[in-house]
Amino acid sequence: MRCGLLGEKLGHSYSKAIHERLGGYSYELIECPRAELDAFMKGDSFDAINVTIPYKKAVIPYCAALSPIAERIGSVNAVIRQRDGSLYGDNTDAYGFMSMVKKSGVDIAGRKAIVLGSGGASATICAVLNELNAKSVAVISRSGQDNYENIHKHADAEIIVNTTPVGMYPNTGVSPVDLSVFKRCKGVLDIVYNPRRTALLMQAEALGIPCMGGLNMLVAQAKRAAELFTGTSIPDSRTDEIERELSLNMQNIVLIGMPGCGKSTIAAALGKRLNRAVRDSDEATEAQAGMSIPQIFALRGEDAFRRSETEALSKLGRQSGLIISTGGGCVTRQENYPLLHQNGIIIWLTRSIDALPTDGRPISQRSDMHALYAARKPLYERFCDIIIDNNGSVESTVESITEALK
Repeated sequence: MRCGLLGEKLGHSYSKAIHERLGGYSYELIECPRAELDAFMKGDSFDAINVTIPYKKAVIPYCAALSPIAERIGSVNAVIRQRDGSLYGDNTDAYGFMSMVKKSGVDIAGRKAIVLGSGGASATICAVLNELNAKSVAVISRSGQDNYENIHKHADAEIIVNTTPVGMYPNTGVSPVDLSVFKRCKGVLDIVYNPRRTALLMQAEALGIPCMGGLNMLVAQAKRAAELFTGTSIPDSRTDEIERELSLNMQNIVLIGMPGCGKSTIAAALGKRLNRAVRDSDEATEAQAGMSIPQIFALRGEDAFRRSETEALSKLGRQSGLIISTGGGCVTRQENYPLLHQNGIIIWLTRSIDALPTDGRPISQRSDMHALYAARKPLYERFCDIIIDNNGSVESTVESITEALK
């Protein structure tokens, strides 16, 4: 089968990897300028394609028939060539969002919902929310009747769904709304899947609001498309398997811990074990400053170093699939947590205090290490997802980490 993803500018996409795992067919990324769309759709170079922005409406005139959901929404993201050569349009985004809602555990029925954004995905999300018996659904756009300037009139919203690209890689760390406005909010869903946790989702986490990002929707809609492409049924368990695999591969593995606890050594060994690129935040900070860390401390002071460190972590944390070794004091600035958490699994490496070296470490050399550990221990606990003992061999620590990540 000749399958692929049609769009104007695709950049990096996980669709190829997902579809080739699901269906066992080749799947290409097809970048098509607007001026060439007519020739492509009238040609015979594909058997089945997914469609992304900006063509979800533009492909409809080329389809001889549409599925009921595609016709109702007015949006097509899957086109299948029939035996007679005609094209059939469907919408699997609705299936994907339904899967996302189900997995999130967020109850839609009887609750007021607002949908952020009026783009291609918005109509699909609204249709699903209505199908799930939302009490009401309001679309918030930049210039519509309901907009961000008067969003306060929807402060009683209980469900918030983001369909905008706000917070998406590489422009992470920003949110379309401040959730503190919505005192009755019971669920936040963000269809953005990179980073794993957008600023919107991290605020929801902090407020204790159930939330979920868009990776499940991405995989579930691909599963449904693969079923349409091949005419075969694929078990839902495959969605869960691929989502777990992608989630782990996309996220950074971030090592934190006391100065000298072995983060750089373990990062290098873990990188070889998992075939991942390794980045050291201290090295990134030195490269930015054009001098060593002891020189930064001596010439500019600790505050300047911490600011440079945060800048380095901001650049590293928004990337995907890295192993990041951090400086021992990165946990002393709370603003570093979302930078690392947005796309990372944070692992705290522990080691006996008496075994920590102090050479080349300005703070360690001037501090009582036991007192320093006592001050930082609650910070490491607050940042970390996993705790790994690093008092044994490098091999045993790497093995412990790989087991914990399964």
